[in-house]
Amino acid sequence: MENKYWVPALEKANIILHAIAEKPYSLRLIDLSKQLNINKSSMYSLLNTLEQLNWIRRDKADTFSLGPSLGSLAGGYYKSNDLISSFHYEAALTKVIFNETIQLAELVGNEVFYLAKEEVPSPVRLASEPGMRFPAHSTALGKVLLSDLAIDQLIELLPDEHFVQATPHTIQTRQALIAELLTVVELGYATDLEEAVLGFCCAAIAIVKQGKVVAAVSCSMPKHHWELKKDQVIIEMKKLAGRLSLS
Repeated sequence: MENKYWVPALEKANIILHAIAEKPYSLRLIDLSKQLNINKSSMYSLLNTLEQLNWIRRDKADTFSLGPSLGSLAGGYYKSNDLISSFHYEAALTKVIFNETIQLAELVGNEVFYLAKEEVPSPVRLASEPGMRFPAHSTALGKVLLSDLAIDQLIELLPDEHFVQATPHTIQTRQALIAELLTVVELGYATDLEEAVLGFCCAAIAIVKQGKVVAAVSCSMPKHHWELKKDQVIIEMKKLAGRLSLS
């Protein structure tokens, strides 16, 4: 969309909400002003408006968290997303085959945005939850979603040649990522071998509708489970992604 249609105040409100979401009850007006480079008077007006709309809440220490209005909007999004409903039905059937947790996510910018999760009872829970985001380059979900992009799109999303590493196994450079994405396209799935969280491995497969990758499903598990189950998991996750692509 052309810049003449851009609304700067909405852009500022958006970055404020993201900053508060990342550090709830940690940032005051002056902190947000400095961090986001928005002058204090503008920040005061924006925060006051967001608070009146119940998009954010202020506590006694004058720090902020997200408010109930955003929760209602998020609930409406999830209710209106037919893919999420289909995922819960289909993934509930798949997870019992190999007794591991399955997740659904989409690509938002250069991050994976988790949409839904079907868990199995386990003493160890995955850190990712619906609504959370993780850098795409460090996850199997992210890699399979990025694999659908052209090189110029990839460079635009990931302008830095070197990446932040979540673990010693995380892909370090854009060049290495591009090489791995070619393998993902060839195999039809992506893996994360302790790249996002030490001790955990993951396989992800894209969901394709009308020839376009719209989301992806993944199965994450402790490394010792992966060594025993990986072949079965990849087969069953491909079936799951296929059913969701047709739903």
